[in-house]
Amino acid sequence: MAGGFLLEIRRGTQSALLVIREADLPSWPVDLSVAADRLEARSGGSCEAAALPAEVRLAPSSCRGLRRLPGEGLHLRIRLGRPPPSADLGFTLRESLKPQKNYVFYCQSCGDIIEKDRKFLRVLPLPSENWSALVEEWCCHPNPFARSTLHPQLDDCFLGDTFFLLNSGNESHVPESPTRCSETGHHASQSGSNLKSKENTRVICKRCKMMLGETVSADTIKYYVTEVIIRPSEASFSPTPRSQFVQSMVAQCLLELSSAKSTFRFTIKGDNGKIYILIWLLNSDTLLVESLGSSSSHSVFTLFGDTFMPSSGPVRTWNAVKVLYQSCIKSRNKDLADAWENDMGVHPLKFPSETCLELLLILGLSTTSLPPSLRCMNSFQNQPCWEFPQLRTHAAHGESCLYLRS
Repeated sequence: MAGGFLLEIRRGTQSALLVIREADLPSWPVDLSVAADRLEARSGGSCEAAALPAEVRLAPSSCRGLRRLPGEGLHLRIRLGRPPPSADLGFTLRESLKPQKNYVFYCQSCGDIIEKDRKFLRVLPLPSENWSALVEEWCCHPNPFARSTLHPQLDDCFLGDTFFLLNSGNESHVPESPTRCSETGHHASQSGSNLKSKENTRVICKRCKMMLGETVSADTIKYYVTEVIIRPSEASFSPTPRSQFVQSMVAQCLLELSSAKSTFRFTIKGDNGKIYILIWLLNSDTLLVESLGSSSSHSVFTLFGDTFMPSSGPVRTWNAVKVLYQSCIKSRNKDLADAWENDMGVHPLKFPSETCLELLLILGLSTTSLPPSLRCMNSFQNQPCWEFPQLRTHAAHGESCLYLRS
């Protein structure tokens, strides 16, 4: 067994689901032994064992519901011997940007510097996207903000749910061509009236040509949180694997919004206005413990330059947020997507369309590493997890469920 197990722990109930992979079990019949800090499986003269991490302790006498699923292994429910440590979710975007400090903005994909030594006098959160429409419900007279726009001044930074707005008036870089702002990421001289198409508003990294954001007006740039890394000027820059960063930022958005607004359903929309994914947040207190052992079910994730699993240690542990998701590409689940879009209880999250597809691919690849019985929940399918600062996800086509590593 040598680590061939998956342990899904709920902090709130101090209970866990243990799955011991069949590929890591000795030949049948098997004598399974569960200790507070160790798992053992004996058959004949052989014994396979796996140690649990120090922060996880089980209550062996609480084991129940033991069953074997062909092709998967042994499943059982168990309670914890002691509460696991609380999750450390790290810094949020709103906490990481402070006034009166100098920051450097990097392209997440290639590390090229986009904004150097930017100092903000004000860092302010933006209201929700529907704030203007709601004003009519608040006022007994015509909307006083109908002709107003919330654009940052010279030394402002405005924070949205999935983006931040900067004023480009003091940027030191000059566009190579006023009409090709998408090639430079800097457009101080670009007039809003000249932004004739959506494509012309795209802000593209000069080095790697990845989309970073878009122009909002002649002097306002919108950068998406999934495309830019922000570091204090005195701090060193270290690259983060693409899939880990995307998952981390999306997970932070989900947790912040669910906490602030009691919103648990989200649509993931591209910058083209299309819905790519529906996500339903289930819980945020999951702790995952996993070790692959000799199992071949784990697949290496190479498309974005990293793997699903951390690179060190025989047993890996993640704080996780469990969600359901469903793909909406190629008109799939169109009726459900339309219903969610018209539902006031569903919150839209907007990212570059390419990033939405990356996220969907990450989910699809990660789902396949789950035991088949854990991939479905009613009409939804299960995915494992997105992580803070990295995200581990498992997803599949159709309605799906996943864990967001925190």
